[in-house]
Amino acid sequence: MSESSIQDDVLGELGPDRLTEIASLLGTDENGAKETVATTVGAMTGGLQQQAAAGGDDGNEVRQAFAEVAEPPLQGVATLGGGLLGGGLMAGVLAKVSKPVAAAVSKKTGIPAPTVARVIELLIPVLLAVFAKRAADTGNPGGTGAPGGTGAPGNTASGTTPGAAPASGGGLGDLLGQILGGGKK
Repeated sequence: MSESSIQDDVLGELGPDRLTEIASLLGTDENGAKETVATTVGAMTGGLQQQAAAGGDDGNEVRQAFAEVAEPPLQGVATLGGGLLGGGLMAGVLAKVSKPVAAAVSKKTGIPAPTVARVIELLIPVLLAVFAKRAADTGNPGGTGAPGGTGAPGNTASGTTPGAAPASGGGLGDLLGQILGGGKK
């Protein structure tokens, strides 16, 4: 119980009001909504892991999005952009995987793809929040969340891959595993 799955984290972040909204959208009860959310989140994180492992522009984009999510928040005037700093690229990446995920979840559950796509739209901001929290909780990504690592000033993303650019894999792959850890449920 020391490590929750990403599906559990998303369900916790959703809260009862959003879960009720999703249940209503799906025409089901709370348990049906939880199952659909868990299936959808699992498919999305699995798709992100596959893309991150792939070469080419798609893989680089996913790795860069996670590197940005892992960066510490900016202070002062730079925060005027709102809470989606670093979430901008990740939101785009999630939007890109949403159509194939909607089709796959629809095929698996029998729920119409447009309905699953609407659920995904509701889940994207929640996933961004969960990814950011998980990245912050890793503290020192190279060292499995050592105490005191989260409060240290500096660039967390550069600490993930010593001697390499943040989007180059290696330590970033470890960070992806820590953020998406429970994604293959």
